[in-house]
Amino acid sequence: MTTEEKLKHFEESSIAKATSLASDMVGEHQKALDKIFSDHKQGKDRQVALQIRTETESIQRANNMELSKEQLKLKRLLTQHQNELKDKLFSEVIDKLDAYKKTDDYIALLKLQVEDILKIARGQEVHIYLDVDDAPLLDCLASEKNISFMIAKSSFLGGTKAVIPSRRILIDHSFQTKLEEMKKEFTFNGGMIHE
Repeated sequence: MTTEEKLKHFEESSIAKATSLASDMVGEHQKALDKIFSDHKQGKDRQVALQIRTETESIQRANNMELSKEQLKLKRLLTQHQNELKDKLFSEVIDKLDAYKKTDDYIALLKLQVEDILKIARGQEVHIYLDVDDAPLLDCLASEKNISFMIAKSSFLGGTKAVIPSRRILIDHSFQTKLEEMKKEFTFNGGMIHE
């Protein structure tokens, strides 16, 4: 082989080796860049997923707070409406009681209440009170039982009250007390009004 041929062969083998080395270096560099890119992409994906989760939770919290506020408003509105209906209902009941108090059935009820009071008193001193509006019925009730009645200083919507002083007993058959108990225990159970 001539020197030129040797030089050419040396040049070709040097270039081939350099090309191979360069190709290997570029491949390794590409692998390193791919790894950096992959790590960066995974980091960004995690960051985006975390941001989405954080924003989602924040939106859910805001929605829950808004929902709670609206539910509270609705509960207040419902309670207010129920109280208005309850007041209207009991106002109508009082009107019906006023009408009932003008019947003979009411006088019969007062007589039954007086008999009940006398049974409880068992012959002991008893003070029986009538509602201030029932003063006109005093003679009718007193004449039958030989009992002295008292007229209450304020109205209790009808019925009777009594005190047995020796036993410290208060007997309350007043409509006002019964209405207050009913109003306290009254609840709306739902359902629909059919017209």
